[in-house]
Amino acid sequence: MVCLVLVLGCAFIILLSSSLHTQLLNSLSKNPDADCKYGLYFRDGKRKVDYILVYHYKKSSAGRTLARRPQQNDASVRSSRQDQPLPGKGVQLEMGDPEPHMDYHEDDKRFRREEYEGNLVEAGLELERDEDTKIHGIGFVKIHAPWNVLCREAEFLKLKMPTKKMYQINQTHGLLKKINSVIQKITEPIQPKVAEHKPQTVKRLSYPFSREKQHLEISWKDDEVRLSNLEIINNYYVFIFQGITSLLANGVYSAAYPLHDLSPFLCFSVFQLLCEEWASYGVFYKYQPIDLVRKYFGEKIGLYFAWLGVYTQMLIPASIVGIIVFLYGCATVDENIPSMEMCDQRNNITMCPLCDKTCSYWKMSSACATARASHLFDNPATVFFSVFMALWAATFMEHWKRKQMRLNYRWDLTGFEEEEDHPRAEYEAKVLEKSLRKEHKHKETDKEKLTWKDRFPAYLTNFVGIIFMVGLTFAIVFGVIIYRISTAAALAISSTPSGRSSVRVTVTATAVIINLVVIIILDEVYGCIARWLTQIEVPKTDKNFEERLIFKAFLLKFVNAYTPIFYVAFFKGRFVGRPGDYVYIFHSFRMEECAPGGCLMELCIQLSIIMLGKQLIQNNLFEIGIPKMKKFIRYLKLKRRRSLDHEEHMKKKQRYEVDYNLEPFAGLTPEYMEMIIQFGFVTLFVASFPLAPLFALLNNIIEIRLDAKKFVTELRRPVAVRAKDIGKWILLLYPCLFIPGLMAFVISFTSDFIPRLVYLYMYSENGTMHGFVNHTLSSFNVSDFQAGTAPNDPLDLVLFCRYKDYREPPWSENKYDISKDFWAVLAARLAFVIVFQNLVMFMSEFVDWIIPDIPKDISQQIHKEKVLMVEVFMREEQGKLQMLETWKDKDKRKGENCNNHSPRLSRSRSGSLSSCHSYPLDV
Repeated sequence: MVCLVLVLGCAFIILLSSSLHTQLLNSLSKNPDADCKYGLYFRDGKRKVDYILVYHYKKSSAGRTLARRPQQNDASVRSSRQDQPLPGKGVQLEMGDPEPHMDYHEDDKRFRREEYEGNLVEAGLELERDEDTKIHGIGFVKIHAPWNVLCREAEFLKLKMPTKKMYQINQTHGLLKKINSVIQKITEPIQPKVAEHKPQTVKRLSYPFSREKQHLEISWKDDEVRLSNLEIINNYYVFIFQGITSLLANGVYSAAYPLHDLSPFLCFSVFQLLCEEWASYGVFYKYQPIDLVRKYFGEKIGLYFAWLGVYTQMLIPASIVGIIVFLYGCATVDENIPSMEMCDQRNNITMCPLCDKTCSYWKMSSACATARASHLFDNPATVFFSVFMALWAATFMEHWKRKQMRLNYRWDLTGFEEEEDHPRAEYEAKVLEKSLRKEHKHKETDKEKLTWKDRFPAYLTNFVGIIFMVGLTFAIVFGVIIYRISTAAALAISSTPSGRSSVRVTVTATAVIINLVVIIILDEVYGCIARWLTQIEVPKTDKNFEERLIFKAFLLKFVNAYTPIFYVAFFKGRFVGRPGDYVYIFHSFRMEECAPGGCLMELCIQLSIIMLGKQLIQNNLFEIGIPKMKKFIRYLKLKRRRSLDHEEHMKKKQRYEVDYNLEPFAGLTPEYMEMIIQFGFVTLFVASFPLAPLFALLNNIIEIRLDAKKFVTELRRPVAVRAKDIGKWILLLYPCLFIPGLMAFVISFTSDFIPRLVYLYMYSENGTMHGFVNHTLSSFNVSDFQAGTAPNDPLDLVLFCRYKDYREPPWSENKYDISKDFWAVLAARLAFVIVFQNLVMFMSEFVDWIIPDIPKDISQQIHKEKVLMVEVFMREEQGKLQMLETWKDKDKRKGENCNNHSPRLSRSRSGSLSSCHSYPLDV
């Protein structure tokens, strides 16, 4: 019922979001030129707005902005710049006006803004201020990067630019070409209708940009190519805006972002193409226009969506095989002899009580439904599916490496190396504070840096904090275990047979729902705590900050999400004891037992509810509902403000004002994290839930379009960042190397697969599974109950009861000791783990060896590019030599002509010679 409500709520929000998206596109299509161009350019209509800085300001009673507070250490170089304010509508105080009351905190912010903006102007950027906006008290600084600045930074960043030289891409021949053509025809309906996604037969030769060799390159001044080279501008801001993070943190600026580009210069703008061919639920069945995403958002975000698309595609075969395994279990459930024996009421097997005193004896046939359901997920096909998923994980890793290499080649990133990050503002502030303390003590100033001694308090806080939070997670899981035990005892008192038969399912379902709620709450809390712990470490660069944050967040969220599942898979029912000698917690609560059919069914329930709940609530409802709620709150505030100020309401809202009302981009860490956690659900415990890949596939189909819609319509445009891979996230996928071992332990110790094999080949009299249930049950004499633990039910005249374990009978000399059967089953389980793990690991290594990381055609194309580039520059050098030789020949002929002049011109010989020899210089 809960899952149904969640699904209906998610569908309602998706439909609401789709209607809003349709309204947005309709408003854009009515008047694209007016809506797109308004607010995208400076007031001259020529210079395009590349970046926006937003700040809060306060107006005086006269309606003028406050002048900056004079500083004692003002530089004379800066004074001339401040005498000429930025173009805009901010008005300085006139001479003779009374000076208003000064807010020195705001005045300090204004001075820092002027100083910062002056530095940007000195760096070559063009700025324009706008304070006459529809949003009261908010000022905007529009920034434009001129052509010469772009050229300079493109050369500094060694950005590869397409040249005029084009070459043919190697095409497949023969049978492979026919197969590719058939695949293209089949997949044509699911290809996005964008030019960038069509297969290319030719490619332009790319080379790092150089201002000296612009004649070799195609023109990239127009807006279409400027869009594709947005990384020049944004990487330029990475270098120039070193202080922007500290200024944002201190409230000097409230936001900094590039604009969403609804450019009317293209017949169909990139923004509109993304809205229709990517950020729409109606195209969920199509491929993503990854090249268009990269062009608009940059390589880093493009690689995320490419990785998510590859992962989703690879889930299709896993889902199909999982469905087949599940259907096999459904088809053979009536032929499963152990479950038939458990459901046969003629066996009349009396089981020992599930709790002390209040619980009575119960019949094994009452657990018939659980036994039949367990066979759906615990059957011989499960082993095959586990092997398949282990190989699937290895194949996925290799496939992504090859896909990533193809994208690097297509996006001209094959020779790209990440530049060294500049220190973060927080790090520089700490270093400055340390150097000031040292200068005060020793009167010496050396270049300081933070050492491990400086960070030791932060490291200690991190260690203690992480241990505390991991302990908190274990404590919550332990509390849920106490709840399960006490609730099972309470429900077992029920006199109705139906109540007794559904005890396990009821307790498991309610406990899992409690775990789900706790996991969702702690996920949000742990994310904030991980960020705080990383901040107090003061990492030197943004890359170090991101890596440490990823490690902490993954560790905490992994423990939070998987601890309940690990308990059911490997600990539940392992330390129960036996009747008459049970293991107790706090001397009151008996440890939980597995059902007669094993704990695999309970593991399936646990995994399915947690996985589906996280996907529906955390990944979908939260991502849709929270931004919509924030937007609705902002709408109510603006509506209330409009009623107070009708004049501002009538103004036309510009593009940068619209973008300011969007949510800021918080990075890709949450997006990657939820997919990595899902990858663990799909691979680590898939033996207990073969339908996990199917539900992951359905979730990811929605997740791609949901994230796309969020990036296009709900978030401010992120800064485009170059990257050649997905970074440290690939390292979190490598634990899939441990998947075979974990799957082997789940099959061996959680399911009854190995005990069945041992019984079939060692103990069965007729080579069938008849008698298996009786073989796995031990007998207990009820007279051996400890005092005060026997059932308070005088009506049941029971001499012996049965319990699931391999122990000697009460009539044996060594009664209740572990029997030889237990050791035989344990040896078989360990042998299966070793054989399974090594076999699958060998097959995975074989897949890794047989599939190269770099496709052969891509390596050939890269080599071909290098050869062609050498030829291009050799021809250029030859052309220069020929031109130089031509100039020398002309110079020589001119000199000979000058030497053969008539005598009457000899008086002006020197002048003629000088003019002759100056000819090549003029040329």
